[in-house]
Amino acid sequence: MPGFAGSSAYYLRYEDPKNENALVSKEANDYWGNVDLYIGGTEHATGHLIYSRFWNKFLYDLGLIKNDEPFQKMINQGMIQGRSNFVYRIIAPLNPPEGGKTPSPSGRVGVGLPVFVSYNLKNQYDTTEIHVDVNIVSNDILDIEKFRVWRPEFADAEFILEEDGKYHCGWVVEKMSKSMYNVVNPDDIVEKYGADTLRLYEMFLGPIEQSKPWDTNGIDGVHRFLKRLWSLVYNGDKLLINNDLPTNEELKILHKTIKKVAFDIENFSFNTSVSAFMICVNELYSAKCSKRAILEPLSIILAPFAPHIAEEIYHLCGNETSVCDAKFPDFDEKYLVENSVKYPISFNGRVRFTLELPADMPPAEVEKTALANEQTPKWLEGKPIKKVIVVPKKIVNVVY
Repeated sequence: MPGFAGSSAYYLRYEDPKNENALVSKEANDYWGNVDLYIGGTEHATGHLIYSRFWNKFLYDLGLIKNDEPFQKMINQGMIQGRSNFVYRIIAPLNPPEGGKTPSPSGRVGVGLPVFVSYNLKNQYDTTEIHVDVNIVSNDILDIEKFRVWRPEFADAEFILEEDGKYHCGWVVEKMSKSMYNVVNPDDIVEKYGADTLRLYEMFLGPIEQSKPWDTNGIDGVHRFLKRLWSLVYNGDKLLINNDLPTNEELKILHKTIKKVAFDIENFSFNTSVSAFMICVNELYSAKCSKRAILEPLSIILAPFAPHIAEEIYHLCGNETSVCDAKFPDFDEKYLVENSVKYPISFNGRVRFTLELPADMPPAEVEKTALANEQTPKWLEGKPIKKVIVVPKKIVNVVY
């Protein structure tokens, strides 16, 4: 059998690895069937996947396997692109001084003197852009001393800085490549921010099937989210987790998040799950909620995304087993029912104030309550009302 056949139909061998008489027995193939889910890069679409379908259909036509297609569902994850940075070496000023030599901040001049100008000042010079290692750039600000070490030939270079006293780099999104110095070492990210931050940020970048640029500038926000979550657990050295009963509002926050995350996991929408976690933690932080009944299930649904901090919180809630073995919590619809609605009260289409009213209040009562409010006469300006439009659970518009 050709090598590429074995590398393309290996999934069938997994079904019956110890069979010495056939690739896969009929009984094993009838039991396991085809692959439930295949996740691979876009480059596989013109290589491995074509070969897999070819061999699968060939074996199917021979009656050796039961499924015509090798995979029930396939997802091609997008490529993580690089965000390159540039420095700008001056070739010559656009309006050269007498002698045509390049000026430098120290006042020295000399042909070929390495002088770099910051991004927002480069239009004053004829420059050439040079890729710079993104690992010595933070928020597009160059670490000049690290640059000198990185490129010894520029150890004596001078830099024309901006008013803030910093060297600002240019940037562009392109394929990650060592030649463009835009490869980010995950070990460095883990060392600085932790593995959970790296995992969450990779998922937060965008939909799994889209290519998206890696931008280290945005990772701080994810790291702050985890620190805010931890602040619900500890205040300094003081453990905050308690056994108080949660309020209905806190239960609503939790169950809204469980419902959203469960749906997103099934649909591979991991980026929107991270957003839901951020909203949840912000709302719990505002409510000063450190209750075990809330934090324990929250740690369980967070575990697939940020397993290390989730494990810590789960154990601090009094559990001795791993959070990975915990049952994923079910959301309870009763906590998601809105008991009240905030109605924007508009006058001739312009919102003037809001009223919080019971969600089941009939439209006629909503209209009566809005017109009876003490702010209404102010916005009517003594004019007669022509009509009142009530959109249940949405808005009230008074036309005069």
